[in-house]
Amino acid sequence: MPTLRRTLVPAALLAVSSLAAGCGAADTGDAASGPAPGTRAAVPLDNPDGTEPGLAPVASGADRAEARRLLERLAVKGRGPRTGYDREEFGYAWKDSVDGVPLARNGCDTRNDLLRRDGQDLRLRSGSDCVVVAMTLHDPYTGRTVEWRKQKAAEVQIDHVVPLSYSWQMGAARWPEAKRERLANDPLNLLPVDGRANSAKGDSGPASWLPPDKRIRCAYVVRFAQVAVKYDLPVTAADRRMMLRQCDG
Repeated sequence: MPTLRRTLVPAALLAVSSLAAGCGAADTGDAASGPAPGTRAAVPLDNPDGTEPGLAPVASGADRAEARRLLERLAVKGRGPRTGYDREEFGYAWKDSVDGVPLARNGCDTRNDLLRRDGQDLRLRSGSDCVVVAMTLHDPYTGRTVEWRKQKAAEVQIDHVVPLSYSWQMGAARWPEAKRERLANDPLNLLPVDGRANSAKGDSGPASWLPPDKRIRCAYVVRFAQVAVKYDLPVTAADRRMMLRQCDG
């Protein structure tokens, strides 16, 4: 991987949104317009630790070639059984005290860390520098802008890019619990997204589900691959073929 470039699209950032503490078949979906004006979004190749917001398209020929080199590194194996999988095998949800991942132990749970990372026009609960109660989210999966309020929390969900059940079937069942907790709380593997899109994805790999916005699909599979490489997770042969297809050209 190249030296971290930290390129954001566009360059101007809204300071209020900085961190205070620290669909269907894969070949369907209409093309969307890409990031909306004012969107803060990092190209995944420039964001290998997942601490920058959003998911910007991988647009240039050089970046797409780099993306393919990353995808070609992925190990391949068959998907194992789901036997024994339980969300609690990855620790309790949004645990702040997981060592070895960015944003941990900052006094704010993982979910709110991610809302603060990716949201704009944030409103925090009175007396809190952590809990987000309202924000604007430019959803990378659909291209929609979501005006989110905590009263309707499910409208924005935190997606595990590599689903926890998928990871379990690809080898995480044999990991120590501490490693599973890192995967579940690593910002590299987490994106706040449109709740309906996340529900449609379920525990699918890229061969079965890709974001509806076609312009973001190469970026999405790059993020999937970054997580897989970091945690030594293989992918299925069908997933790898689909991932390579998204970054052609």
